[in-house]
Amino acid sequence: MKQQRQYPKVMISRKAERSVKAGHPWIFGEEIISSEGELQDGGLVDVFAGTSFMGTGFYNSASKISVRLISRNANDVFDDRFWRRRVEYAIRYRQTVMPGADFACCRLVHSEADQMPGLTVDRYGSLLSVQVACLGMELVKHTVYRAFWDVLSEMGEPITGIFERNDSSLRTLEGLPEYKDWYRFDGRPVPDSAVTEICENGVRYLVDVENGQKTGFFLDQKYNRAAVGRIASGKRVLDCFTHTGSFGLNAALGGAEHVTCVDISRAAIDLAKENARRNGLEGNMDFICEDVFDLLTRLADQKCRDYDLIILDPPAFTKSRREVRDAARGYKEINLKAMKLLPRGGYLATCSCSHFMTDELFRRVLAEAAKDAAVSLRQIEARQQAPDHPILWGVPETEYLKFYLFQVV
Repeated sequence: MKQQRQYPKVMISRKAERSVKAGHPWIFGEEIISSEGELQDGGLVDVFAGTSFMGTGFYNSASKISVRLISRNANDVFDDRFWRRRVEYAIRYRQTVMPGADFACCRLVHSEADQMPGLTVDRYGSLLSVQVACLGMELVKHTVYRAFWDVLSEMGEPITGIFERNDSSLRTLEGLPEYKDWYRFDGRPVPDSAVTEICENGVRYLVDVENGQKTGFFLDQKYNRAAVGRIASGKRVLDCFTHTGSFGLNAALGGAEHVTCVDISRAAIDLAKENARRNGLEGNMDFICEDVFDLLTRLADQKCRDYDLIILDPPAFTKSRREVRDAARGYKEINLKAMKLLPRGGYLATCSCSHFMTDELFRRVLAEAAKDAAVSLRQIEARQQAPDHPILWGVPETEYLKFYLFQVV
């Protein structure tokens, strides 16, 4: 190390050392075996394994994840220029992987995958919807927000507002309050409305960054929705767990003969209807407010053969390892019933957005469902989240979305 270190130190276990060397930026409380200097929650600490410097990260004694590394370079200086470089790097990456119109509506920061732990930044045109789930990042957020405002403005992509969707329970685990509101700084006015219009894959949507799911919209399925749209022409489509209708709308825009969208939420169905109207697609779409499990059971009992493309985009059935077995049963049930409803030669789009439902396990569930349905699956595509949600090798938590497109034969 070339510079004199100014931060307190923590020494970590051999287990943590192996994890950090493999690329993981988290260090849990039980993995810290000793410390030197005054540790401050939200402050920076240097991490050592024996005499080897492992990196610098945010410390928080209130969190199960005691240290979140932000750098492995002993010569980094964590000033405003450091955070601006991080912001520039994240934005330039999105310009590369989400070119043209896609850059106007994408995730600009994907937390640890962008070396900005606990930070999510989604762009919806001129609005940024932001979530902070790390105490250390909370303490530097003004610097980070200003960097986004300045960098995007300098690129000719001005921002009119930053909305904080800090209503996630993850903040409670960091000892942070939950809230949602516009971020105000430098006396700049905030937008009159938290609702804006976006265009994705040629489909227009209203996005409510204050009350919508997550930060307002599910951006990670962008190219998976496009894949469905490419094969939908002339097909009768059943879009299950439609939420705001995004998969169904892509299918309709792709030339589907008819699309039926299903969701248990009346508010979601109402918004899906509005999105259909906004795109002039309501003529070949209808909407059902019903539990998808109940609907698939009823259609299977009726031996329905009304659909030749079924889309399954359920919410995460599990958010912990303890629930994986139950989740696997849920995934198998909906996929089995969908396979039974499809005619030979029909098409199935199916996915899981849970990190704990690994790709290996999800594939096994699909194979078991196909066996019980007495069908074979001809794989068309296997996809993951869009590249604005990058997967960082060594950090399995960043690899969560599995998407498969099959023909059922």
